Amino acid sequence: MLIQPNSKLLFIGDSITDCGRQYPIGEGRMDTLGNGYVSFSAGLLQATYPQHSWRVINMGTSGNTVHDLQARWQRDVLDLSPDWLVIMIGINDVWRQFDTPMQTEWHVPLADYQQTLMHLVKITQPRLKGLVLMTPYFIEPNRADPMRQMMDSYGAVVKALAMEYGAVLVDTQAAFDEILQHVHPMTLAWDRVHPTTSGHFILARALLKAIGYLW
Repeated sequence: MLIQPNSKLLFIGDSITDCGRQYPIGEGRMDTLGNGYVSFSAGLLQATYPQHSWRVINMGTSGNTVHDLQARWQRDVLDLSPDWLVIMIGINDVWRQFDTPMQTEWHVPLADYQQTLMHLVKITQPRLKGLVLMTPYFIEPNRADPMRQMMDSYGAVVKALAMEYGAVLVDTQAAFDEILQHVHPMTLAWDRVHPTTSGHFILARALLKAIGYLW
C-alpha cells in the first residue's frame, strides 16, 4: 500500500468526484463523501486497513473544468494541506466542446488544459507525500467517435504528466474499456459520462489497484 498511515487523502474533480458530497468540505459522518467512487474507495480502505487511520476529504464540484479547479485551488487544496492528492478532471473540458459548441468561453482547448493542469501539479507536488492522477474518460467503445477521440487526447496529457512528475496514474478509460467488452455503455452510464453504481465501483477498483490495495 502506497499511502502511509495517518495520512490525509483529498480528492478533487468534477461531478464524478462530487456525487452529492457535503459542502463546503466533504468530510465527516454519514454521506459527507457523496455516493460515488470516493465514498466507495474510502469505505474499502477503512474496512480493510482500520489501523491506518486515514482521513479522506472530497472536494469535487459538479460542472468543473480545470479552470474552475485553478480558481479554487488555494482554498480547496493548498489550505487543507493534504498528504495525498487525487485529481480527476477533464471530462467537462471536452464535453462542453460537444454539448455547447457555440459557447466557446466554456471550452478548454487541449493546450490550455495541459498548461493549467501542469501548473497545478507543479505548485502542489512538493507539498505532498503522494499524487494520483486519474485520466478523464468517455464510456464509449468506438474509438473513432469524435468525443472519445478528443477524450483520449486529454487522457494522454494526464498520462504524460504522471510520468513527468512521478505521480501514480489511474487509467480510468482503460478500466471502462475492459468492462465494455461485455456490456453496453448505457449499462454503466446513461449519458456515457455519469456512472451507475457499477461504474463508480469500476473507478474505485482502478484507483485502489493503482495504490496497491490488497483485495
